[in-house]
Amino acid sequence: MADATGFDLKGSAPERYEHYVAPLMAPFVTALVDAADLYPGATVLDLACGTGFVARAAAAQAGPTGRVAGVDLNEGMLKIATACHPRLYPDIEFTPAPADDLPYADATFDAVLCQQGAQFFPDLDAALRETARVTRPGGRFAATVWSHLDDSPYFVAHQRAVEQYGPPEKAADFRAAFATTADRLPTALTRAGFHDTTSHTLTFAIELPPLEDYIPGHLSAIPWGQALTEAGGEQALTRAADTIRAHLPEGTTTFPFTATLVTAVR
Repeated sequence: MADATGFDLKGSAPERYEHYVAPLMAPFVTALVDAADLYPGATVLDLACGTGFVARAAAAQAGPTGRVAGVDLNEGMLKIATACHPRLYPDIEFTPAPADDLPYADATFDAVLCQQGAQFFPDLDAALRETARVTRPGGRFAATVWSHLDDSPYFVAHQRAVEQYGPPEKAADFRAAFATTADRLPTALTRAGFHDTTSHTLTFAIELPPLEDYIPGHLSAIPWGQALTEAGGEQALTRAADTIRAHLPEGTTTFPFTATLVTAVR
């Protein structure tokens, strides 16, 4: 199944995504699941689930009587999500499907969660209309999207490297990850039939592993990093990683990362 979102991972990249992206996502995943106010027995959808960070956290909250589903267009990511499911929780059913054509009946879920996926939907309104359809009346929606690029110095350094070494279309894909502003998502949710929308900013100081190994590993696990390798080989990836390190403050591996958390009620 082709990925039309601009976030397509090939080969072994999904496995690296699970390893290298986890440190960035962890505090935001916790905040997202907390915002959904889950409870034992809840039915939950992890929309654009990737390798299942949110699905696993939601399953722990929903408990053995709950039901958790994860949906993503990238089947390579879903294979890793299935392999990483600890099976200590209720079953998590991972299904390949686009966000604007979900394979679920009306009013199936008590909560729909979306961690860093909405900014990549080709048609945000269509995706949120589908989300509204599968959410029960009174059910909750919660999503995070990255805030303005300038709020996260690590990503600013990435932008410089991608623009310097990558093809223009991948630089555009990178900028798109920060294009879903704090007002755009709540407005689209209202059009889709949600109400009581809230939006606030989350900033976490995240300590990354040693940058010499972490930055090239992280780059190899995301689409714009893959594009660098395809265009210029491993040397291009190495040069880009060196550029990122050069644009980060010396003597620290801890950087602020900022996202917008949006919630709504169906």
